[in-house]
Amino acid sequence: MPHTPVRPPPQLLDHVAIAAPDLDTGGAPYVALGLVPEGPDEIVESQGVRIRAFHVGESLVEVLAPTREDSPIATFLAKRGPGLHHVAFRVTDLDAELVRLRSEGARLLNDTPRPGRAGTRVAFLHPAWGGGTLVELVEHPQP
Repeated sequence: MPHTPVRPPPQLLDHVAIAAPDLDTGGAPYVALGLVPEGPDEIVESQGVRIRAFHVGESLVEVLAPTREDSPIATFLAKRGPGLHHVAFRVTDLDAELVRLRSEGARLLNDTPRPGRAGTRVAFLHPAWGGGTLVELVEHPQP
């Protein structure tokens, strides 16, 4: 009987992120759909981004707008325009998941986690590894 490697169970879709030049314009379709912003907008200075989050079940739609011209979101908007920026999956142990994925051949954009929204720790996987999609891993703070 062949041995099948043990893989962790699928993780919850944490959020999808939409790049927009400003939060009001980017958030308008979600407000029209009846979604309500989760709370006040949040700025993640290290990434040069302002975020407005909308709950959809157990996941979020995050609208991202740049706070400075040299931010990754500003660069994305200049190259591609507004639209889907990344998908994010929740993990319970980000450090262990990065080690595991590295051993599986994943290309990481972040070797170590960095601060994310709402006290999370995050790391990104290269779009070439994600089939053309930027993938983020998110570890929420333990209660």
